[in-house]
Amino acid sequence: MVAPIAIIGGGPSGLTLARLLEVKGIDYVVYERDDAEPSVPQGGSLDLHPDSGQLALKQAGLFDEFLKHARYDATVFNILDKNGTSLLKIGDGRDAPEIDRPMLRKILLESIPKEKILWGHGVKSVDRDQEGKVVVTFQNGKTETGFKLLVGADGAWSKTRHLLTPVQPIYSGKMYIETSVTPTNPFHGTLKERIGPGSLMAVAPKQNVLAMCQGDGSYKVYASVSVAADFAKTELDIHNKPDEARQLLVERFFGDWSNDLTEMILKADGKIREWPLYYLPPDELPWKQVSGVTLLGDAAHLTTPFVGEGVNCAMTDAMRLAEEIGKHGVDGLDEAVKAYEEDMIPRGVDLIQRSQGAGELFYGAGSPGSVVDVFSGGGGGDDGTW
Repeated sequence: MVAPIAIIGGGPSGLTLARLLEVKGIDYVVYERDDAEPSVPQGGSLDLHPDSGQLALKQAGLFDEFLKHARYDATVFNILDKNGTSLLKIGDGRDAPEIDRPMLRKILLESIPKEKILWGHGVKSVDRDQEGKVVVTFQNGKTETGFKLLVGADGAWSKTRHLLTPVQPIYSGKMYIETSVTPTNPFHGTLKERIGPGSLMAVAPKQNVLAMCQGDGSYKVYASVSVAADFAKTELDIHNKPDEARQLLVERFFGDWSNDLTEMILKADGKIREWPLYYLPPDELPWKQVSGVTLLGDAAHLTTPFVGEGVNCAMTDAMRLAEEIGKHGVDGLDEAVKAYEEDMIPRGVDLIQRSQGAGELFYGAGSPGSVVDVFSGGGGGDDGTW
């Protein structure tokens, strides 16, 4: 017998919802595309805020476990110019500790019964049959239907979203080229002295460099550039010639930057991946409620990462939806979804708009001066708001 609630995607929002439903004694199933539990998602660490990500973990009964891995010493954020001059340090003592994505996922996974997560179930399509029932077809050839609510927590390129809205992600014109400096790298000690357990961001018009410490002591390094969406595929051979790709990146975009900054890219030893930044247009985000389907996280309100609140908003989505399901029960899921979406959509629109504003600030002609003005004036950063 199929569970009444199906969750597509085992990221932070999908797993947080699963755990919260577990706590409430409400049956569900999670379909995850990864083949096995040890699969490690890519990306940097996450800072969880007290009234969103942390609150969701408290309601899930996982806050004490989170505290075992939370890095409160990682909140310091150093803003530099392209010459490597420190302009402003913020965030010291802020209640927004960092946790690595794999560790957050591990905490959530271990709190959910293994039989409620079906691995190797990447979604091929989500449609309705002639009777109007939602049918999920998986890449492994299986199909499933009959649940009362399908929750699409399936990310930027959600296969669920089209049942609610035809809106598609838009490329922001910005791309992160991500790499890392591992603890065994001879350059690691130098980077540790410069950054410590926190992060730095060097900003200038059209391009930035970001480095942030991870739980294992390594440093994620991001070269952020203003390029076409296919730039990495057509102009950088990041998989076969990573050293040449790093060199080309520095020569083309960071030729007049400080060596202290460019060597973070050139001396990195971790794999390189491209991360083109997309968002959903906020003016087109609101949709008319559709019975039996809703969205969480990036599937609902994909945004650029410039305000650093994406995971907090996604976990808040899970928390709010679980609250409404608990209030209305599985026989009142339409009412639960209506109340949830009335709360979620304005939050999502606000996040996208604020992140667009932050992107204009970081990459605009006035950077870095405008960035320092906003942060030092209390307009952003320390309290996580813009």
